[in-house]
Amino acid sequence: MIILDCEQGSDEWHEARMGIVTGTGYGNILTPGTMKKSASSVPYMAKLLAEYITGEQQEKFSTVDTERGNELELVAGRMYEAITGNTIESVGLVYRDEARDRACSPDGLIMDRAKGLEIKCPQLKTHIGYVLKNALPNDYKLQVHGCMYVCDVDSWDFMSFHPEFRPLLLTVERDEKIDSAIHSAVDSFCSTLADEKAKIDASRKF
Repeated sequence: MIILDCEQGSDEWHEARMGIVTGTGYGNILTPGTMKKSASSVPYMAKLLAEYITGEQQEKFSTVDTERGNELELVAGRMYEAITGNTIESVGLVYRDEARDRACSPDGLIMDRAKGLEIKCPQLKTHIGYVLKNALPNDYKLQVHGCMYVCDVDSWDFMSFHPEFRPLLLTVERDEKIDSAIHSAVDSFCSTLADEKAKIDASRKF
C-alpha cells in the first residue's frame, strides 16, 4: 500500500488517478452479482485510454453536488467517530503497489484497526432503503471489496448517512473468493490497458 498525501478533489489527486483503475472502477470490470466480466469493462477502458491520450478528465463532476457531498461527509465522519470511537485518518489516493496501475480513494483509513471507511450520502428515500435492508448495497460491493484489495486490509466500514434519518453502519469482512476474483480480473484488465498504452506510445514516435 502506497499512500499519496494530497487532498481529494485537488488537481494533484485528479492527475494521479487519471488513466488508471480506481475505486469506483472495480464495478466496471466485474459485475457484483456474478463476479464475472462486466459489459462496462470496454467503455471503462476506453475512458481510461482517452484520459491517457489527452491528459484530461473524461467525466465531469457537478460542483454543487460535490460540495454538498463533502459537507455531509464531514458530518457523517464526525458521527462515525462518535459512534465507533475510531479516529479517521484522511488520505488522498492509495496505490496497491509500486506499479501504481490500480488505486482507491478511501473516505478514511483507521490505521490502528487496519481498516478503511466508505461513506455515502444518498437521497433520503435511497438512504432509508439502505437502512431497512441493513446490508451492503450491491452498487457498492465491488468498490468496498476493491478498497480492501488495494489497501490489503481485512475489513472495511460502510456508512450511509442522511441528516433526517438514522445512519447505517456496517463492517464488511474481506472475502477470499471476491478478493481472488477482483485480483484476477483487475490483473487481466490492467495488463490489457498497459498493452494499449504501449501501442499509443509507439504510435506517438511517428
